Amino acid sequence: MGVVRGLEALGPAELLHRLRARRSSADDSPVTHIERVEARAGRTVPWPEWVPRELRDAYGFEPWEHQATAASLAHGGRHVVLATGTASGKSLAYQTPALSRLLADPRATVLYLSPTKALAADQLRALVRLGLDGVRPATYDGDTPREEREWIRQHSRFVLTNPDMLHHALLPGHARWATFLRRLSYVVIDECHTYRGVFGSHVAHVLRRLRRLAALYGGTPTFVLASATSGDPADAASRLTGLPVTAVTEDASPRGAVTFALWEPPLLPHEDPDLPPTRRSALSETADLLTDAVVAGTRTLAFVRSRRGAEVVATMTRRSLDEAVPGLGERVAAYRAGYLKEDRRAIERALMSGELLALASTNALELGVDLVGLDAVLICGYPGTRASLWQQAGRAGRAGGEALAVLVARDDPLDTYLVHHPEALFGRPVEATVLDPANPYVLGPQLCCAAAEAPLRPADLALFGGEAAVDDLVRSGALRKRPSGWYWTHKGRPEVDLRGTGGAPVAVVESATGRLLGTVDQGSSHAMLHRGAVYLHQGATYLVDDLDLEEAVALVHAAEPDWSTHARDVTDVSVVSVREYVDAGPVGLFLGTVDVSSQVVSYQRRRIGTGEVLDTRPLDLPARELRTVAVWFTISPQELLRAGVEPADVPGALHAAEHAGIGLLPLIATCDRWDIGGLSTANHVDTQSPTVFVYDGHPGGAGFAERAYGTASAWLRATREAVASCGCETGCPSCVHSPKCGNGNNPLDKAKAIAVLDAVLAALPHQGS
Repeated sequence: MGVVRGLEALGPAELLHRLRARRSSADDSPVTHIERVEARAGRTVPWPEWVPRELRDAYGFEPWEHQATAASLAHGGRHVVLATGTASGKSLAYQTPALSRLLADPRATVLYLSPTKALAADQLRALVRLGLDGVRPATYDGDTPREEREWIRQHSRFVLTNPDMLHHALLPGHARWATFLRRLSYVVIDECHTYRGVFGSHVAHVLRRLRRLAALYGGTPTFVLASATSGDPADAASRLTGLPVTAVTEDASPRGAVTFALWEPPLLPHEDPDLPPTRRSALSETADLLTDAVVAGTRTLAFVRSRRGAEVVATMTRRSLDEAVPGLGERVAAYRAGYLKEDRRAIERALMSGELLALASTNALELGVDLVGLDAVLICGYPGTRASLWQQAGRAGRAGGEALAVLVARDDPLDTYLVHHPEALFGRPVEATVLDPANPYVLGPQLCCAAAEAPLRPADLALFGGEAAVDDLVRSGALRKRPSGWYWTHKGRPEVDLRGTGGAPVAVVESATGRLLGTVDQGSSHAMLHRGAVYLHQGATYLVDDLDLEEAVALVHAAEPDWSTHARDVTDVSVVSVREYVDAGPVGLFLGTVDVSSQVVSYQRRRIGTGEVLDTRPLDLPARELRTVAVWFTISPQELLRAGVEPADVPGALHAAEHAGIGLLPLIATCDRWDIGGLSTANHVDTQSPTVFVYDGHPGGAGFAERAYGTASAWLRATREAVASCGCETGCPSCVHSPKCGNGNNPLDKAKAIAVLDAVLAALPHQGS
């Protein structure tokens, strides 16, 4: 099933040559850079003496050096994080001390946490294959039947779950888990680099709540964390757990060679010869590359940034394949969050068995699910961080064989910058994980959860870092102070959303049948499910008839319009307080708290294929209010004049600089451009100056604005270079246009934006990068 009948599967190098040959002229290749990562031999070491013979025999091989090092630290009671590459065998490093303890002590227990259900299911299969008596591993998540949950609480000694289930079920019901918590020896936190931003900040407190309740019953577990390669993993793991953590980072596993190509889609002439050419979309380019890979017999995974994009790539690929070989399109599928559990599992099985040759997936398959037999990975758009880029690229490579990874650039400032500045991707350390447990919108609700589980004692405040927050909660009536501690005052449990999505997901229901198609998070529902929106699901197209925000339901019907929809919004920012600032004469740089009001007010219908705007239709949706953290700079009108920016040019200049700054911020902070927002104005009411704001798109902030403030000169320097080096004349999606602009990318002034950034950089003191 691994190749198309009648064709011999191509190796990675041959496949890249074929892909380039089909899209290159003699002097115009879409490949801007090829990075060759050479193969590496592995280093094994003998099993540590403390590992039981039964476990050694179950594995049947000797460990890599980094596995043994991390396992021995954990066995000795040290909290440890193993931060090595994809497919480096991190699971053995935490399984070994955990299973050794379970085999030596028939009363001991282990808790495993993963960010996704699919990864926990994959780990369960690996544990069952070892065939060890008495371990009784089991997954405990939202898909676990209720009749099985009681058995797991009483009998399983290796429970696999996720932070959401820990938060919503296990910790609130801790009395029923008392025996398990008393005997808890290890807590394993897999793929811990995914716990960033608001989600990571919530998980940091969930882990502190776990530590507190385990101690209440007498448990003192050792924490073992596994991470993709990341900047300063020890510090990130310490902030996540609240414990001192030792990092093991030297990867001793073997690695097959990787050919990594940076690919920029070609410019296409405009239908109107007087208008400049436009760049072919990354979605279309990825679909064509995926089609060629399947025809070549190469098993390929395409990562696409959005759910809608994954559906589009899969649909286009299937259509092209069926035109070439009728029926071949059936061997390509889409995969994303929001699918029903049964659909996800069926797709995973089909990919692993070889029934599917290719998949267009969101980052739902980025993590360590064991996808064997893949030869190539296409990455449609920079995934936001170098850590994710290498994690996705690492999905390819059969048993250490050669692999091909291709980053297909979107028409976007950051992607364009990266494909022409490969040094920003290769040979540089990956980013540090950004999270902020002190975020008041996280800390307050988490303290309420902790108090609902067991009254807070004075000693607990040091664990959570929340003395001032507790006083605020007492004043608001959420907590009541007694001589013995602080008590939750309400009957029900606090309702806290770990992922910061703004409430229950919106169900997408087919009007005619009542069939549940999938779900969309609250934060995206106004833009994706407004009345008249086009919604894609598993290759089928639907139109939204109605969005009921109170009931969290969107009703849709099947349709095949020849246009797509794009929501437009209006935003206002007001300054609440300034936390830090740099006075640089005519330029000011600020970090502080802001209130953001945004409202989706209309949507455009655009012709598929040409992008022609057919019309703009109004919407009546409520505004969303957000208190968050922002970084902003001001520049005096006099300095703008000196820089050659006339008053009439200021709005377009600042707007273009804002767009480019948002586009380039993911280069230095572990964020996605969809995690952040911005506003520019020629005279802001609070600053009384021309101002550009960039803010975190999460209540209380997620740490991204702080990172931007701390590295402002490096961030703005990269922004200036990206705009100045773009080959367009007046601005384009590769430099200053934004796909999420609520004003339709108007006004924008590329040349004057460069002048603004030059003036700001000249005034600001140089900071670290």
